[in-house]
Amino acid sequence: MSPKTIQFQLGLGACLAAAFLVLWAIPNWVSSPSNVSNIVLAPVFWPYALSGITGLVGLGLLLAARGASPVPDAEAEPAAADGLSWVRLAALAVIMVATMFALPRLGMVWTAMIVFLLTAFLFRTRHPITALICAVVIPLALYLFFAKVAGVAIPQGIFVRLP
Repeated sequence: MSPKTIQFQLGLGACLAAAFLVLWAIPNWVSSPSNVSNIVLAPVFWPYALSGITGLVGLGLLLAARGASPVPDAEAEPAAADGLSWVRLAALAVIMVATMFALPRLGMVWTAMIVFLLTAFLFRTRHPITALICAVVIPLALYLFFAKVAGVAIPQGIFVRLP
């Protein structure tokens, strides 16, 4: 299957999912009290925001599919099996078990950073600097939002605590 076809199918699916969520699922299934003072804490805000982002990503994929070449390039072809796929799968299982044991000791933020890095390098990312930046920034940004804006307690570790 060509990249153009895959992008088109994914874009169409994302647009349909976003339309379903915005037009029917969220209005019918998510109840929202009218006395919520902060819009960010309203029960319908984040479903609508994520549905809108999904729709925008779908439109972007449709536009990219329109301009993509119909002939698959060398990167789009499936990679040859290198014999290490079972080793990587086992390593991923070890990472999952280690995550379970690390969460109470290190806390959610530090564990998420380490797991992000380990999985990025386990699956041989082409962008190691970007993976390192994302491994640090995304968990910290989520912590700051949930702990400081939404007022949700994030599990902290016993070694290093975030403010």
